[in-house]
Amino acid sequence: MNSSAHRKELGHFLKAHRAELGPRTVGPPETDRRRRVAGLRRDEVAVLATISTNYYTRLEQGRTPPPRNYDGLRFLSSWAAAQQGG
Repeated sequence: MNSSAHRKELGHFLKAHRAELGPRTVGPPETDRRRRVAGLRRDEVAVLATISTNYYTRLEQGRTPPPRNYDGLRFLSSWAAAQQGG
């Protein structure tokens, strides 16, 4: 699989898991404003990953390769574990 395919696969993973988890699952503070999405918004994921919303958006769209050793993105793997029950 080439790097473009890897970026695309990562983007699909991020988008799918962002949609499946809500704010209560990962801990961003609830706001009084009405939510337009059931899952997490991109800006909420970016805050949790300690990256900019713009950078997260590019990752999700498969336009930016992920950094090789970036601890801020490690929490994303917990999404898959949460969905699989462990």
